Amino acid sequence: MERKLEDVTVVGAGSWGTALALVLADNGHRVRLWGHNPTQIEEINQYHTNKKYLPGIELPQLIEGYSDLKASLMGIDTVILAVPTKAIREVLRNMQEFQKEPLTIVHVSKGIEPDTLLRISEMIEQEMPATLLNDVVVLSGPSHAEEVSLRHPTTVTVSSKNMEAAERIQDLFLNQNFRVYTNPDLIGVEIGGALKNIIALAAGISDGLGYGDNAKAALITRGLAEIARLGVKMGASPLTFSGLTGIGDLIVTCTSVHSRNWRAGNMLGKGDNLQEVLDQMGMVVEGVRTTKAAYQLAEKYDVKMPITCALNNILFHGVNPKDAVDELMTRRKTHENEDLANILSLDSTN
Repeated sequence: MERKLEDVTVVGAGSWGTALALVLADNGHRVRLWGHNPTQIEEINQYHTNKKYLPGIELPQLIEGYSDLKASLMGIDTVILAVPTKAIREVLRNMQEFQKEPLTIVHVSKGIEPDTLLRISEMIEQEMPATLLNDVVVLSGPSHAEEVSLRHPTTVTVSSKNMEAAERIQDLFLNQNFRVYTNPDLIGVEIGGALKNIIALAAGISDGLGYGDNAKAALITRGLAEIARLGVKMGASPLTFSGLTGIGDLIVTCTSVHSRNWRAGNMLGKGDNLQEVLDQMGMVVEGVRTTKAAYQLAEKYDVKMPITCALNNILFHGVNPKDAVDELMTRRKTHENEDLANILSLDSTN
């Protein structure tokens, strides 16, 4: 199949934005990589590296760095939005000041906004006027930037309300190292991608406490049940959570040292407080904000999410991690498949 080559802008020159820019450049697309740090952009253009975020990786010549957002978007139809959840509204508002033509926005971040409880696609639709927005597409799945940049085999999912738009983005990224599936369940793809960061924090805490593989396996399994329980209540398909953006993303984020959420949890389990952890990480830990949002969603939809509740208590109410785990282990007895029955019951009413 002959590939249609495009100019594409990636907004966000962190590890994930840079890795996706590399995938696009490998496919022959000319990529404008925007970042707010002029020194970093100068490094990208002069040395074709981004050492802070992807050390040891040489970037293709087709990637050009931009520190001027307006210039990076001139004549562009497709934008890859790769900034942290907390920065999305600010970036979109800046774009509106000069953008005249409608865009397809592909968001690749994983989070939910606290208080508004909006998924990222909903935030984009709320911020961008309809006249400036063709489609919103989400790209998600088990995909560490470090491995993508090394061109290790990686598989992700794209979703949108408009599946033709999703298929176009599938073609944009698809290559022999980066396989892309489509999934029409936009809610499930976003919920699975966001909430797995909560369970990764919990898995890191468990490892930091020295509890071993048995405990982590239980956290991953019961965490998936929580994610599916909430997701289905919000309108997602239960099948999505058995796929790449459910169990797939959950496994990779809970078990890999590449995962910043796992690393942050691990530090918490070893006794560091939250502010110390965030200061040492030097990068956004999406699971922290998402824990607050998921706790609020659980209350809103009246869904039982004991792991999320325990993590919320650790992060925001000073509960000792060991005490939180002990409380989880001494909850009332129940049947394992009670969750499955509830999820299937919810799905049948959608």
